[in-house]
Amino acid sequence: MYQIKFGTDGWREIIADEFTVANVRRVANATALWLNQSDLPKSCVVGYDCRFGGEMFAKETARQLAAQGIKVIVSKGFVSTPMISLAANQLHTGAGIILTASHNPPTYNGYKIKANYGGPAVPSEVSKVENLISPSLVAACDTFESYFNNGMIEYGDFETMYYNHCLSSFDMDALSSISSGLVYDAMYGAGLSIVKRLLPDATILHGNYNPGFDGRAPEPILKNLPEIGPLINSSPSYLCGLATDGDADRIGWFDEKGNFIDSHHLILLLIEYLTTFKGYSGKVVKSFSVSDKIQKLCELKGLESITTKIGFKYICEYMVTEDVLIGAEESGGIAIKGHIPERDGVWMGLVLMEYMAKTGKSVSELIQDMYAKVGSFAVERYDLHLTNELKESIIVKCKSRSYDSFGPYKVVDVEDVDGYKFRLDNGSWVMIRPSGTEPVLRVYSESTDSASSFAILDATKASILG
Repeated sequence: MYQIKFGTDGWREIIADEFTVANVRRVANATALWLNQSDLPKSCVVGYDCRFGGEMFAKETARQLAAQGIKVIVSKGFVSTPMISLAANQLHTGAGIILTASHNPPTYNGYKIKANYGGPAVPSEVSKVENLISPSLVAACDTFESYFNNGMIEYGDFETMYYNHCLSSFDMDALSSISSGLVYDAMYGAGLSIVKRLLPDATILHGNYNPGFDGRAPEPILKNLPEIGPLINSSPSYLCGLATDGDADRIGWFDEKGNFIDSHHLILLLIEYLTTFKGYSGKVVKSFSVSDKIQKLCELKGLESITTKIGFKYICEYMVTEDVLIGAEESGGIAIKGHIPERDGVWMGLVLMEYMAKTGKSVSELIQDMYAKVGSFAVERYDLHLTNELKESIIVKCKSRSYDSFGPYKVVDVEDVDGYKFRLDNGSWVMIRPSGTEPVLRVYSESTDSASSFAILDATKASILG
């Protein structure tokens, strides 16, 4: 029997291979056992994104939970991951479940567990669920309709709940003043409906239902967003671009010239807006792969910073126990004070638009203001699709400190919080880490500009592939 394991962010597998109704039933049964063994409320919200089979898998999850005495509120139609997290928090349920594979290719689906505080379940609780997963098939229970008819399952409108939360949290007049200048690429994902509802004047790309995502992984990185930049650049009326991934918890961003702006820059902009314009304070919790410039800005502002392993669940642990201003990852997952402790691509886009509206400045102007404080920089990344044997041999060499240089770049120090970050003699760094959600080896580099970062990446790739 296939052993189900949760990775960096949930359990994900290829649909009809290992992600089957039978295996979803095993995970849902374990989730119900976990809730029943805990002191948490015996209730759960369940939702699904735009992927193939989402509603079917959500209903299977709901009926398995109901069979174990868990009251279930299931979404009306597809929803984003942040909507499920918000619903779990506002409805005070024991947990939330979202059927999604986030940014993975369209052949995948997945299962994420959200806690009642409105963010990812912490690793220790996820491990409890893992340990309760039956090693054999779980028997089928009564039908979804039977549990619906007896009141154990009901429907909930989580999108409207999220919509109302946005209306009470943002200056909607300010957002409306520039909304016609927004180009939004929904990537056929779960953010498509809520953005249309919040910003009806925005220009929408890939905003229809397409569970195949047009054959493209719904990850909001430049290579997956070929249309949005040229469209923005085609007219001076466009001010910025927003993209969100399959379950709308990650953000991609573009300036008024159609240039892609990575998360490192967005984190800096958000820190600046939250402290200077909103008057917020708190700790900055960041994953191991983010730019050094974030640490520099924290020092300038007197903010304490904490570095975690990669995976938002590690950031979330701090957000629910300490006073945190922002929790952020390199991959586009960002959460801020004033919202739930959850990544939310749509929410971050609204914050950035509010920043633009309040200052009257363009994205590039705001970035130049930031460069004046911390200096210019660029972080680039390669995703290397390798055999498991080659990937593991590279990691073994990293662990044994076998690499003392990458081409002309000498290694002066190594950090191993999560993966291996090699500090180089020119003040730059390169990092090597196997992905926790995909069969790839990620290689990152930060230097003074994009060309320098890519030069380091090329030298590193040549060295490790031999």
